[in-house]
Amino acid sequence: MPARWRRKAVQAAAAGALALILAAAPPGGPSRAAAAAVATEAESALSDDAFHTPPDPLPAGRPGDLIRYRPAKAGPPSAQALADAWQVMYLSTDALGEPNAVTGTVLVPKGADPATAPVVGFGPGTHGPAFHCAPSRMLAIGAFYEQPAVNSLLGAGYAVALTDYEGYHPDPETTYTIGRSMGAALIDGVRAAQRLTEAGLSATAPVFFRGYSQGGGAAMWAGELQPAYAPELDLAGVIGGGVPADQVQVALGLEGGDGFGLLAYALLGMDNAYPELDLEPHLNDTGRAAFADMNARACTMELLLEHRGKRVTDYLTRSPLIDPPWLARIQENTLGTRPIAAPVFQYHATEDELVASPQARSLRDAYCAAGVELVWKTWQTGHIALVYHGNAEALAFMNDRLSGQPVPSTC
Repeated sequence: MPARWRRKAVQAAAAGALALILAAAPPGGPSRAAAAAVATEAESALSDDAFHTPPDPLPAGRPGDLIRYRPAKAGPPSAQALADAWQVMYLSTDALGEPNAVTGTVLVPKGADPATAPVVGFGPGTHGPAFHCAPSRMLAIGAFYEQPAVNSLLGAGYAVALTDYEGYHPDPETTYTIGRSMGAALIDGVRAAQRLTEAGLSATAPVFFRGYSQGGGAAMWAGELQPAYAPELDLAGVIGGGVPADQVQVALGLEGGDGFGLLAYALLGMDNAYPELDLEPHLNDTGRAAFADMNARACTMELLLEHRGKRVTDYLTRSPLIDPPWLARIQENTLGTRPIAAPVFQYHATEDELVASPQARSLRDAYCAAGVELVWKTWQTGHIALVYHGNAEALAFMNDRLSGQPVPSTC
């Protein structure tokens, strides 16, 4: 149903931004008054934006070539003091290997020579299917929940190429959890940053792929795809936390639980990515309304709060996941089938309520068996808390790779 999910006009962006900031901010984060101010700005800033509409037809070019760009905000004032920023649209590749257009944000630290800056392809965590949830749009209004990680990178002298992934435009068709699409979007975001003349970055700069949750999956996919897809990149390391490596095992933990909305969103992502799959015949009336509403207005908080405790049978007459075409595509989106040709830092929460930890350990074991230099670490916490708690060690891992320290592999 890609174009089958037509966007409804809604005015819930301000409330969504406010809830997200207050729920996800770490200690010392924005106050309630500051968050309310951001939400007020969001109410006027999150209207449909032609910048995000891909040209039709797409221009000729290579993956990573820029289609358009414009100056942007690096986030709230604290981030604006750290970096110059541009929103970009660039060519990339979808799950079928066809050209597509992806948006994102390039951030370059101030006060340093950009020609010497390493470049981080930053994969955001789950933002939800609605257009106003796009990571670069959240960043622009100061509501990006992973801003602390971005700020720490900028403060340490790293340039950041933050991708929105595929499908964030006024009639959204996001391809959530689809590995080839996410990995290509992350890789090509780095290429676009290096080709943005105004940024001044080097085409031979050391490159890292980094992310948490959906972003952790994207980082690992980028790492697996890079040798064949972007061999010219000087890949120095891959950092992935809370990685959803096996969709079946993750889905089993979400059915009837707090994170069922993420499972529903994954079904929507597969439906958008693969023409031969069709979710519509599987939906009951409740599901048809829920999925249309989700695509129209849902960001992360709506996914988690409004679909908590639901089951597949609440929305579908039968699960599509038992059909061979769906099963084949799910199998394609399982990580760990090819090695990563750079050091890897993988971490996970032992009490992860959204992304099952056993399947992450299985990914670790697969990479170790393939000879990947991998550092594995766990925190005794839940999924959302580790969005913040893992940042310091992720940055330390990156700094060590740049300084030539040996990889303390735990394989």
